[in-house]
Amino acid sequence: MALLVGEILRRNALICPDRIAASLGEASISHRALDRAGNGLAMALRELSIERGSRVVCWADTGLEVLPLFSALAKLGAVFAPLNARFGIDEATDVIRFARPTLLVADTKHTDAAEIAAKAAGVPMLGRIGGEPGPGIDMSPTSAPPTDTPVVERALIETDPHVVFFTSGSTGRPKGVVLSHRANYLRSFQGVFRDDPERTVCMFPLFHMAAFTLAMAAWQTRGEIHFVHNATAEELLGTVERRAANRLYCIPAVWARILEVDPNRFDTSTLREVDTGTSATPPELITALRERFPNTVTRIYYGSTECGLATALPDIDTARKPGSVGTPPAGVDVKLSEVGEICVRSDYLMDEYFEAPTASAEALQDGWYHTGDLGAFDDEGYLSVVGRLRDIIRTGGESVAPSEVEAALVDHPAIEEVAVVGIPDPQWGEVVCAVVVLRENQSLSLADAQSHCDGRLAGFKRPRRLECVDAFPRTAATQQVQRTLLVERVLAQRVANWLV
Repeated sequence: MALLVGEILRRNALICPDRIAASLGEASISHRALDRAGNGLAMALRELSIERGSRVVCWADTGLEVLPLFSALAKLGAVFAPLNARFGIDEATDVIRFARPTLLVADTKHTDAAEIAAKAAGVPMLGRIGGEPGPGIDMSPTSAPPTDTPVVERALIETDPHVVFFTSGSTGRPKGVVLSHRANYLRSFQGVFRDDPERTVCMFPLFHMAAFTLAMAAWQTRGEIHFVHNATAEELLGTVERRAANRLYCIPAVWARILEVDPNRFDTSTLREVDTGTSATPPELITALRERFPNTVTRIYYGSTECGLATALPDIDTARKPGSVGTPPAGVDVKLSEVGEICVRSDYLMDEYFEAPTASAEALQDGWYHTGDLGAFDDEGYLSVVGRLRDIIRTGGESVAPSEVEAALVDHPAIEEVAVVGIPDPQWGEVVCAVVVLRENQSLSLADAQSHCDGRLAGFKRPRRLECVDAFPRTAATQQVQRTLLVERVLAQRVANWLV
């Protein structure tokens, strides 16, 4: 049987039809209802000449009405391309024009802007979901009669493209990551021996790759995915309580906010898995999660939209391998290039960057995806992420090399060691942050550090933030400073409680 995403939905409709497939707030949809709505909408879309290979861009906030569209397109073999709901009209129009979809679908919030964008980008058809009147063709789940009659596209094969996810880049238009049905099926497959269906609360918006991967992973266990309107600590924990969730995956910065909430405020006793990742995770955060959720396990995952899961650190190793992101799972190979770049090979990889042959050739070389991350292996083969291949900080439209700032600070009499990193900032994109280990009995203020750079660095290169630490996190084998872990620690500083 071909590894097709639509088969996940069809199978669940047969085996666990009345179980919840997804929820948002008080609303929910069962596995059977999702499959039937997808069948009905697929038939309607086929009448509009949406077929295998057609691209459909969806510009919508998180809403359950997106899921039947996702289902319908998977059944037809059409390519689903979700657009960042936070884009302004100019940003959206640029990406839509680049994607050249046959159809642009928008929710109620975005329909007026989508009508303008569709005309500017030359999109031939506009659709709307959400059930409200407005421009375009009504494609909400209630617009087409739901049906148990399966929609089968005979020509569809598992290596056909399933989705295009537009990832944010540091400059220019986002890149379109093309993923096949096979890649998404394998990324979400969790084996056949799980007794308890997964009930996951999802922190990611429903235009993000991780939201769909977590949903498909839950569905592969005949389980549930529970979305939130906003990824606040209160809404995430409230959803855990209301839906008796057994899994919650959050990036370290979100866990930091969750750990600030009164532990008696929400009942989280049903949780069994509290996972994290993206790159490096502060060991102090893992300790805090163990104390807060004593009946759970915590795994650390490392990967990307382009490669899926690259490595994982199981719960049993989190204390033994602090700062590590683990080892590759079955079916995945990881190596370091001559310059120390982490490279990944597996059946989970993207096919290409959409219509970007130069970027695709640079990222995919001889079957290996080049991540752009620098890594190091310890003597047991556990990987640590130590930084970026191009460790350039982008602040206020300017580029700053960390090594240049470090060279300007390293001879300050109070500084024993210094590492400069970029910290995400809503105003500047990133801010230059100097993380320092002080000499014994010395102190240092941000103003002192900035003053020391006078005459050595342009104003935009001077640090805007200073963090003093006892020691840098380093790899066990090579003692390289783990810059990525430094960033995560700074972002989660309220929990880590190791800054002075």
